[in-house]
Amino acid sequence: MVETTQKTTLRDSAAMRWTALLLLALGMFCAYIFMDILSPIKDLMEIDRGWDSKAFGTMEGAETFLNVFVFFLIFAGIILDKMGVRFTAVLSGVVMLVGGLIKYYAISPSFMGSGLEHWFTENLNYIPLFDELGVSPFYRGMPASAKVAGIGFMIFGCGAEMAGITVSRGIVKWFKGRETALAMGSEMALARLGVATCMIFSPYFARLGGYVNVSRSVAFGVVLLCIALIMFITYYFMDKKLDSQTGEAEEKDDPFKVSDIGKILSSLGFWLVALLCVLYYSAIFPFQKYAVNMLQCNLTLTEAVPGSFWAGDSVTIIQYILMLVVAAASFSSNFIKTNKGLKYGLMALAVVALVGYCYMGYMRGTAETIFAVFPLLAVAITPILGNYVDHKGKAASMLVIGSLLLIICHLTFAFILPLFKGSAVGGTVVAYATILVLGASFSLVPAALWPSVPKLVDEKIIGSAYALIFWIQNIGLWLFPILIGNVLTSTNAPGTPPDELNYTWALVMLACLGVAALLIGFYLKVVDRKKHLGLEEPNIKK
Repeated sequence: MVETTQKTTLRDSAAMRWTALLLLALGMFCAYIFMDILSPIKDLMEIDRGWDSKAFGTMEGAETFLNVFVFFLIFAGIILDKMGVRFTAVLSGVVMLVGGLIKYYAISPSFMGSGLEHWFTENLNYIPLFDELGVSPFYRGMPASAKVAGIGFMIFGCGAEMAGITVSRGIVKWFKGRETALAMGSEMALARLGVATCMIFSPYFARLGGYVNVSRSVAFGVVLLCIALIMFITYYFMDKKLDSQTGEAEEKDDPFKVSDIGKILSSLGFWLVALLCVLYYSAIFPFQKYAVNMLQCNLTLTEAVPGSFWAGDSVTIIQYILMLVVAAASFSSNFIKTNKGLKYGLMALAVVALVGYCYMGYMRGTAETIFAVFPLLAVAITPILGNYVDHKGKAASMLVIGSLLLIICHLTFAFILPLFKGSAVGGTVVAYATILVLGASFSLVPAALWPSVPKLVDEKIIGSAYALIFWIQNIGLWLFPILIGNVLTSTNAPGTPPDELNYTWALVMLACLGVAALLIGFYLKVVDRKKHLGLEEPNIKK
């Protein structure tokens, strides 16, 4: 007699599935904080460590250098396909921490005046071939601390991107045939709260105690990378337990073959999704590096009086608590189906907390606290988008809508926001609204794009497919920060103060990325309809 009873596993339990997701998401949350840990204190880096804009930009661009030019992401995908999710997750956590520690040492007072500082000052000023191609991660005259920090950031970037593809693969493993889009969107929504956390706390730690010490901000990030590693180790044991229940082997029976990459690259659907990804991310992540300065140039901000409540340390904590209330209340309200009173009560609480948060940001008069609102609307609508894609489909259509929003937001920053220069309230309101919508448009990527990849390639090579997409994405993340800087340099007169730069044409360039994404999105819908890729179909089959 054939046994028909289906064995219950950890992923059959909603609580266990979402616990696994929480561990992965918290790891990425910490990684996102470290990724932009210096962005809101660019001005302090120049004062405290002597980094000019060129040194700062070169160091920031170093994050993706090894991934792009040494093809580390491709190797990461091979490692993921060969060794499995849990091994690669822990490895990525270790690599991120090593890179973070190097970056911290480079910026710490211990590095200043050391023999190592002298060596890096005299060396790595010319790298054959890379200098000729114009892609060298260093240049003559670059501060030694920026060089070493760049090396650490390169290593961190390898671990962070490895973690990104691993988390995507882990979610597919735990949620396949279930709430895949909701899970991916929720993971990214939580991870992107790291951007807001960084914007609020990096300046806080740098100025703590009444004097500037930028190494404290990086130390804060390193502590969080330790927490990320702990999250991945905990996930390791959960994933191992799942495999023991299902009988699945962590290592694949079939060895990885180079021809597998050929199978991926031969898919037109894969290329369209990859191009959409690089266009989306290139219009957002490089923008984050400049967003605070862009707001400083286009808003009339009145900084709080020193010694007042609005200039104190406590307001930072209160504002962050309000942010968490907005995120938690708006996110959880989507999961309440029967108790209408509780559902609308949470939504009202989120709105009130958001208004309070925005008011505090206005009263503090700092651009970084205004931009920190970026992920909050995304957190609120991610469950709605993910749930819709899981049950109704329309992923390609969602990407088209996201492209339209992307275009509108960057054009608003370019042409509408400058009109409110001189109006503190009007400019701040326009900035808040546009930043919230931009964050919401970005939430369409994890909710609609990432869950589409398993529909385009065989399950055995999903890791390599994600790695290739991330590699293509990293080309944009390396290129567009440089292009934005070049556009700013060429469209502003020499000697223009950093808070008076004209960002119009840089923002138009980013809007053009949205136009390209929109055209590709329409073409993807046509290809999906002709080749029946299933991108418009729901993830959960009835």
